[in-house]
Amino acid sequence: MTAKIIDGKQIAKDLLENIRLEIIERTNQGQRNPCLAVILVGDDPASEVYVRNKKIACEKVGIKSLSYDVESNISQAELLAIVNKLNVDKDVDGILVQSPLPDHINEEEIIHAIHPNKDVDGFHPMNIGLLALRQPRLRSCTPYGVIKMLKATGIELKGLDATIVGVSNNVGRPMALELLLEACTITSCHSKTKDLEQKVRQADLVVVAAGRQNLVKGEWIKKGAIVIDIGINRIDGKLVGDVEFDSASKNAGYITPVPGGVGPMTVATLMENTLLAQKLS
Repeated sequence: MTAKIIDGKQIAKDLLENIRLEIIERTNQGQRNPCLAVILVGDDPASEVYVRNKKIACEKVGIKSLSYDVESNISQAELLAIVNKLNVDKDVDGILVQSPLPDHINEEEIIHAIHPNKDVDGFHPMNIGLLALRQPRLRSCTPYGVIKMLKATGIELKGLDATIVGVSNNVGRPMALELLLEACTITSCHSKTKDLEQKVRQADLVVVAAGRQNLVKGEWIKKGAIVIDIGINRIDGKLVGDVEFDSASKNAGYITPVPGGVGPMTVATLMENTLLAQKLS
């Protein structure tokens, strides 16, 4: 068996085109273009690449992009002041503070400060809580992007046994909530999990977001299982995921590549969230 590669790039491209057409329709009806404000703290090279990709996506779909590039030594109070200013700006629909933030910044406080209706990252406790209550509004971009990608591939999720490796607030935990919403049975694994291999072996769907190269061995993957690799690790100048791709591909039914899998979906879902945030306003 050789796994089918899930082409996140193409699925994201199709989603962006649908968003572009909807924005054109809305502007023809007298609505202004949606607006996304991105705050970049410091000059982390990876963050700069992510922000650049988000700006390119904004241009493609017709979303106005505002950039707030600030020094890494900005104070907590100064950063909060920028967020609060954007919260009350009626012409700004979405606010994104690019992570990671410098050690002296309390990221949790910054996330809490963003108005829930402008929280296009989907990290605010209110938005996570609404997802937990099966009333989703603005949803975490990467997990929701995974769901949209799986559905676009035609995969039936209902009833699947799903193992999620990684329990971060930004990905692993909301991923579990998203899959519960799709009627999957969830096993969430973390650093204290006993017998990770067995948890992966029994899964119909494996989602890995741990940030450790080759953490999940290809031989662990059940025949015909779906493998979603969210990990991004730079090794000798090359991007690789958290799953042994070559060996996993021999067992899996479907698998995402790194790069070109989940990453483009995260950006596309951010664009969709920005449009939704405008509707909420």
